[in-house]
Amino acid sequence: MSKAEKKNNRDLSFEAALEKLESIVENMEKGDVPLADLIARYEEGSQLLKLCEKRLRDAELKIELLKEKQGEEPEFSDFDPDREESAQTGQ
Repeated sequence: MSKAEKKNNRDLSFEAALEKLESIVENMEKGDVPLADLIARYEEGSQLLKLCEKRLRDAELKIELLKEKQGEEPEFSDFDPDREESAQTGQ
């Protein structure tokens, strides 16, 4: 991955980085990517994953700061994707 690509990836929003990461994973899973490209895509995917994790941590910290300002006690809990899915579907 070139320095320009790394810089461009750093400027991506969480949603854009996640979409790009999902596209890379999808292409890698198809198995039709040449080895040299596969290594480059893996490296890019790793960087995008770190970026997504950072964006999520930053958002969580911002929410906790807002809660503290409102006098609420900050509460940290592990993310449960099943719970989030159920909340969205109303189950």
